[in-house]
Amino acid sequence: MQYLHEKLLSLKFETIKLVLFCTVLNCFSSVSQQNLIPIHSFYKDHLFANKGHESYNEGSFFPVNESKYDLIPIINDSSKQYYKFTEVLFKKYLVEVKGKDFYIKLSPAIDFSIGRDISDTVSRTLFQNTKGIHVEGSLFKNFSFSTSLYENQGRFANYETAYYSSLGELYPGDSIYGRQNAVIPGGGRTKPFKIDGFDYAYAVGYFVYAPFKFLSVTAGNNAQFVGDGHRSLLLSDNSYSAPYFRIDWDIHPKFSFSYMRSRHMNLLRRPATNSVESYYEAKGYSVNYFTYKPSNKIAISLFESGEWNRGDSITSKHSHPLFYNPVPFVSGLVLKGKNEVVSLLGLNIGYQVGKLHRLYAQVAMNDYATDKLGFQLGYRGYNYFGLKDFMLQVEYNYTSSNLYQSTNPRLNSSHFNMPLAHVKGNGFQEVLLRTNYEIKRVYAEVTAVYYLLSSYNSSSLLPTYNAQTLASNNVFYGSVELGYRFNRKMNFSVFGNYTFRTIDDPTVLTTNQLNIGVRTGFINHYKDF
Repeated sequence: MQYLHEKLLSLKFETIKLVLFCTVLNCFSSVSQQNLIPIHSFYKDHLFANKGHESYNEGSFFPVNESKYDLIPIINDSSKQYYKFTEVLFKKYLVEVKGKDFYIKLSPAIDFSIGRDISDTVSRTLFQNTKGIHVEGSLFKNFSFSTSLYENQGRFANYETAYYSSLGELYPGDSIYGRQNAVIPGGGRTKPFKIDGFDYAYAVGYFVYAPFKFLSVTAGNNAQFVGDGHRSLLLSDNSYSAPYFRIDWDIHPKFSFSYMRSRHMNLLRRPATNSVESYYEAKGYSVNYFTYKPSNKIAISLFESGEWNRGDSITSKHSHPLFYNPVPFVSGLVLKGKNEVVSLLGLNIGYQVGKLHRLYAQVAMNDYATDKLGFQLGYRGYNYFGLKDFMLQVEYNYTSSNLYQSTNPRLNSSHFNMPLAHVKGNGFQEVLLRTNYEIKRVYAEVTAVYYLLSSYNSSSLLPTYNAQTLASNNVFYGSVELGYRFNRKMNFSVFGNYTFRTIDDPTVLTTNQLNIGVRTGFINHYKDF
């Protein structure tokens, strides 16, 4: 809990500083929405449906500011309600307070589910118990903020438990590092709960200051995602949130630039400390993202990220001065081979065909090495057969067996021991199909994923030199979910789902899991691996 406490204090301190700063400047006259659209797949699916007057074509570095595309009023329930209770249930946050210079919204953040894997002879009861609160608001004209707190307990299917445990904290030993606890994608490190469950807590939040229409400054520790797909091979919200500072600048109607600097952690404990808990090893993280829009239908973006050396288990140091360089590709070329930075280079392309169809692609390369490559091809289509709110997505992803690895494992493309991009990390091909449909608040969603693994190991991105057993297997994952979405603003729904997962490895049990539950969905937690 020490790390969570530090993040909460840091977020609170930075928010207070900015509020005071903006108030002193006295440069605001009215309330204006600058909040970020939630990054959950539900909102991205609707964003690419282009329900507004114009198609979305902003380069796809998520989350998106509401001033760029005000999605929530477009998709929110517009039906006439005659009772205050139903007005809140179907159309609003639980609490909404609006004044002359502020607008505050508050919602519970919950995820309660219970289920069972009928293939598991132990007959364990599987569950997710998430209790939290989500708050967002706007102050004056150019300042918005959000914060969410989550407290969780869970018991998961066997394949999930094995994966989460394989990424646990690493503690120095006599000759090797010992592994303890586990790590949940999007949820951080855990401690044991009862016999085979996990207990964990996390907080996410941000503030946005937009002094001009063409410029916004964001700081916080919420997740980021690059791309138009269900997956990203460049940067995704699979891993844990990290503190960051980001500037988005619309240089010209056809050109935009995003600059982000962050701090990542290897869950590798330092051997000596004077504090209650020894600290993790830190590394710097940088992103330069340049987008060119030759028309209002296509966006081509150059991506460069870097994992920067901040020391080892004994020593700590500041990142190289080029860490702050905003010019893409310069830092990686100048410092190549000097153990200062490992760069991930990429290209992201989105092409809108008409208003209802979208093609997209990504290419990724590690540190200018032509044998460390990955690419993505995908398609999104909407309103087939004249059905409103019907979406179909098909996607193919490929990564080489070492795409995100470095000769110095402490600079692997990871944070909190988890892959920064695709949940599987290295060494796979993936074919993915997603479709969903909603009518009168009743929705259905189907996901099917087929993996061909090659020289694969789930712990290949851990920050230590470990002997790894590589495997080549085929995995199929399928899920069907039916539910009733009360409120699109909070993505509040009740649901029931069925998950099937099998792998051609006789030592791994097939999963046949049934769940029922209720949740508000603001952020993603990927289980389709």
